[in-house]
Amino acid sequence: MKSILSKLFAPLLNIFEKGDEPFTYKKSHRTVLVVLGCLFLFLSIVAASLGLSFGQIGALIPAVVFLAIAVTALVVGTLGSERAVSKIWGNK
Repeated sequence: MKSILSKLFAPLLNIFEKGDEPFTYKKSHRTVLVVLGCLFLFLSIVAASLGLSFGQIGALIPAVVFLAIAVTALVVGTLGSERAVSKIWGNK
């Protein structure tokens, strides 16, 4: 299943996995990235549901931004290499 998802999200993962510069990786960075992705997913759901319940279509803009951040964080956190996780955190 992981290989199928890796192929599906390859365009996103390739952005963060390319390069040959040195990097620093800690296992806790991956854990925090997944937790951060879950938090942004929750924020996206809350923003969309509140926006729709109050009839404010403009509330979908933050929901879409939060969803994009959540998907990126969760994909890199779960499927990405150590280099990709380090690149998200900007570690060198």
